[in-house]
Formats: sequence, structure tokens, C-alpha cells
Amino acid sequence: MSEQLKFIVEQLNREPFKKNFNLITFDSLEPMQLLQTLNDVLAEIDPKQAIDIREEMPEQTAKRMFTLLAMLKYKPPGGMSEASSFRQGLVAGSKPVVHPILHWLLQRIPELKKRAYLARFLVKLEIPAEFIQDDIIAETYHQYEELVEGFKNIHKECEQLKSSGFSTAEIRRDIVAMEEEKDQLIKRVERLKKRVEAVSNHQRMLELARQLRVEKEREESLAHQKQEQKNQLFQAEQRLQRCQIQLKDLQQAAADEKPESLMKRLEEDIKFNSYMVSEKLPRELENMRKVVQYLQKVASEPAMGQAELRELEDKIRETNTEINHLIEKRMMRNDPMDDKLSLFRQQAAIIVRKKETKVEELQEAREELAAVERELNMKSSQARERGGAELIRGDEFKRYVAKMRGKSSTYKKKRQEIAELKVEYGVLQRTEEILRERLTAGQQQLQSLEAQRGISGFSDTQEELERVSAIKSELDEMKGRTLDDMSEMVKKLNSVIAEKKSALSPLIKDLRALRQEHAELAPEYEQKKTQYDTCSAGLESNRSKLEQEVRMLREETAQEESRYYHINCMREIIESQMQRAADQSKINQSMDLQVRRTALREKYIANTAEQESLGKVLRQQVKQVRENQEPNMRQMKMWKDLETLLECKKQCYLKAQSQAPIGHVIQDVGKDMLVL
Repeated sequence: MSEQLKFIVEQLNREPFKKNFNLITFDSLEPMQLLQTLNDVLAEIDPKQAIDIREEMPEQTAKRMFTLLAMLKYKPPGGMSEASSFRQGLVAGSKPVVHPILHWLLQRIPELKKRAYLARFLVKLEIPAEFIQDDIIAETYHQYEELVEGFKNIHKECEQLKSSGFSTAEIRRDIVAMEEEKDQLIKRVERLKKRVEAVSNHQRMLELARQLRVEKEREESLAHQKQEQKNQLFQAEQRLQRCQIQLKDLQQAAADEKPESLMKRLEEDIKFNSYMVSEKLPRELENMRKVVQYLQKVASEPAMGQAELRELEDKIRETNTEINHLIEKRMMRNDPMDDKLSLFRQQAAIIVRKKETKVEELQEAREELAAVERELNMKSSQARERGGAELIRGDEFKRYVAKMRGKSSTYKKKRQEIAELKVEYGVLQRTEEILRERLTAGQQQLQSLEAQRGISGFSDTQEELERVSAIKSELDEMKGRTLDDMSEMVKKLNSVIAEKKSALSPLIKDLRALRQEHAELAPEYEQKKTQYDTCSAGLESNRSKLEQEVRMLREETAQEESRYYHINCMREIIESQMQRAADQSKINQSMDLQVRRTALREKYIANTAEQESLGKVLRQQVKQVRENQEPNMRQMKMWKDLETLLECKKQCYLKAQSQAPIGHVIQDVGKDMLVL
């Protein structure tokens, strides 16, 4: 619980909440402040929840929070059986209810934000069936469903694009780089075309080169197909061997199986199924029915206010105190026969709990085994449909790991060689710079000497002539060497293919012998493996049994310790009460009046006398009020009539003032006259 509070306080002190809490201030929050903090966290997830709960009724706040938590798929710690207490605790702002909600929300705010955003569009509107019969409403609802499905598809595509790792800037850079490479390739092709056009019979050479490229591509595709077929053949042989091994195992199991063992296994299955049908499932069904009835009762009752909640809390407290008194009486009675029966009851309860836990573990193991088998079959079928390889197991996986280790060591060596080559490249680059500087200095010196002798540009002209002559000789050699190279290349390819075939033939023979040996050793390996798995499963089951017994003993120890501490606390409370009663009796028996006045009895007597005198005064006041009620009511009625009369006179006077041009009013003593 302390770790949970630390996490909540740490998260609330960060962005975007910035609550500036510590453990003491957070733990001392009032229920209304705690609910406001919870509402702030919900508002961060869904902005529509940003409301001051002081301006809202408690029932509306609870309903709004329940709806949002259900949409976010929050499950209360107690499950459906504690739904009513969870609802009451949330309405009252109880810490044991609100703290787990805050801890759950603050752990997964980004995920819940996404879920709340999607719920705005994916939670469908509920329309009564009688309204759906209208054609316009039905068509509109159908369009609404199509828009929801379209939103789902668009959101999936958006998430896939976000998770793919691509960005628009990188794509633009790649496009620009590819366009530059395209321009460079176009320029190179144009230069090569210009160089080849000068060669005679270049079309024939290009055609032969194209055919050679096509044949090479065809050879690569055939080699790839051959490799794929070899892999498929190898996989088929492996599957066949595994199936043969499984068939042998099944035949051996069927041959070694005795009728007694089969009957024993069937009896165990029948016992388990009969227990499930007669005891476990009816009990669970009855519990579920009680929960449903309780939930229906809660749903049918009107929403409770604060006064009703306080009344229920008071009843719960009274019931708890009665239970504690009954437990104390039972413990004080301490009947030895009941102790023996309680011991037997505890043992029976422990055995029942162990039986239920074992049945649940067996059921879970069966369900897990079925789920794993279904998943394995599905993955195997998907792998077969996609043409993938079978799962690697046993020695194959060890060989694969050894192969990967060898590749890793080779990779490390190559990486070290690359680092050395990089260092050597840096040295050579520096040497090249130095030589270029020397060449530049020598050329400048040569040009100055040519200028002194009057033959400027002689070295450049000589270099140009040598370069042109070298290009011409290369072109001449290329013309005569192209066809010879092509024929020589074809001969080399044929000789290489023949060498590869001759080199592979002894390896194929060795491979066949190794396959035969593997087929002979595989059944023995599978047999040893099954023996090992059986022994391992037995040891594991024994270990789980021992762990369960240790867990049960620890729980019993914890219960006894709590009972011991509870008894000690009750003993200390009773001793303190007895000591207090003895002190009061001593004070009452004392002869000193000053000491006796400090006794609780004297104080209670004085308070009682004071309250009785106050009650007499209040009763006298009530009597006076009842006696004067009728005269006061008559007087109040007369004052109201007088007020009505004066108001009527005021209205008449104002009306007369507004009609003054028609006539005039003559006022005399005690009377008014209107003359027209």
C-alpha cells in the first residue's frame, strides 16, 4: 500500500497535474478533495470530464465516473460480488476504493487516452427497435455504421504508418537521392553509347551481351528454384520421420497399455467430471444466481443520498460491534468440546479448499493445454501455407545456435579487419595527399624550367599524346578481345559447373549415410526424451504440492498470529476498563469531598441536574408559546388585512391622480369626493 501511495503521489506531482503533494497531505485529503483529484485524472484522459464536482450532484458524479470507468474497462478488486460496496465507496470518496483507481489510471494514461478517444467514435448509439422500423432512420443508422467501420480502417492504417518507422523527411531524401542516381545512370549510359557507337559490329555484341545476361538471370532463378525444392524435400523428409516416430510411440503405448491402467484413467476422469457436475458447477451457478439477484435488487432500488449512506454505515458499524461481542463471548466460554469440533471443522475446511484449488488448477491446466495445442496447430498451418520451415527443436536448435555462434565470431573478426583497413586507409589517404603536394610542386618547377627554356606546355602536350595513344591501343585490344572473352567465359562456366557437380557427388553420398544414421537414432532420442519429461513432470507435481502445503501453513500461522494479537488487544482494553472502574470506586469511597467531586459519578449527576433544569425552562417556554398562539395568529391576520386595505387605498389614489383632468377630488375631514 505504501508503494502504491508513493507511485500515486509521484505521478500527481509531475506534468500535467503538478499537485505538489506528499504522502501526509495526500493521505489526509477529505473525501470531496480526493474525488476532485480523481476527476482531474479522468479529465486528463477525457477532456469532457473537466468539471468541478462541487457544482454537481453526488449521484450524477458517481454515474459519470462509473460510465467512464466501465468504458475504460476498469475491474474493481473484489469483482462483481463487491459491486455494491465499490459503488458506495466511490460515492463516499473512500480511500480503499479511490486509491486503487488512481493507481490503475496513472499507470496507463497514454493507453487510456487512446481508448477514450476511440470510444467517442466506436461506441454505437442504442436506438429502440420500434424506431429502427422507420426507413429513414434505418438508412441513416446504416450510414452511421458504415462511417464507424471506415473510421476503424483509417485508424488502423494510421497506426500502421506510425509504427512503420518511416517519416516524410526520410522519404523525400530517398526520392531526391534516387533521382540523382537516376540522372547519373542516364549520363553514364549516354557516355557508354557514344563510346560503343564508334566500334564496328557493336549491335551484334550488344545482342550477345543481352543474351548472356538473360541466361545468367535464368541460371540464378533455376538455382534458386533448385535450392527451394531441396529445402522442401528436406522439410518433407523431416516431417515424415517425425510422423513415423509418433506412429511408433503410439503403437508402443497402445501395445504396453493394460486394461487396468485404462480403467483407472477412465475412473479418474469420471470422478473429476462427476465432482465438477455435482459439486463445483452447481455451487458456482448458485453463487452467480445470488450475485445476479443482488445486482437486480441494487439496480431496482433508487439512488441513495448522503443521509441513507450514513444510515447504512451506522447499521454496518452496529452489526460489526455485535459480531465482535459474540466472538468475545464465544472465546470466553471456551468449551473444550467446541474446540475439538472447531479443530475438525478447520481440517475439513482446509481439505475442501485444497480439493477446490486442485480442481481449479487441473481445469486451468487443461484449458491452457487446449489453448496451446490450438495455437500450435494454427501456427503450424500458417507456416505450411506460407511455405515456411517447421519449428526447430532439440538437436536442430543446438546446431542452429552453434552455427550462429560461429557466424558471430566470424563477424567480430571481419569487423576487426574492417577497423584495421580503415586505419590503413587513413594512412594511405594521408600519403596520397603528401604525394599530390609533391607532384604539384614538381609540376610547378617543371613549368618554370620550360618557361626559362622557351618550351612552355611541352609536358602537357606530351602527356595528352600518350593518353590518346593509350586509349587507341585499348580500343584496338578491346575489339579483338570481346568475342574471345565471351567464348572463354562460356567455357569457364561449363567447367565450373562440371567441377561443382563432381565435388558435390561424394558429399551427397555422405549426406545419405548421415540421414540413415539420424533416422536410426531419432526413436531412441524421443524415447529418452519422453522418460525425462515424465520424471520432470512427477518432480514438478511433488514440488507444487509441497509449495501449496507450505502456503496453507503460512496462512494458518498468519491467522493464528492475528487472533493472538486481537486477544492481547482485547485483554489490554478490558484491563484498562477494569483499572478505570477500580479508580472510580476508590474515589467514590474516599472521605475527602474534594476528591469525590472529581469522580465521574458526581460530574454526571451535576450534568443531569443541569439538563433537567434546562428541560423545565424549555417546557415552560413551549407552554407559553402554545397559550399565546391563537391571539398572536389573530393579531397577525388583522395586520395582514390592514396591509391589504392600505395597499388598496394606495392603488385608488394613484388611479385618481392619473385621471385628474377628467375631474377633481375634494378631500374633507374623514371623507373624499370625486367631482366630474
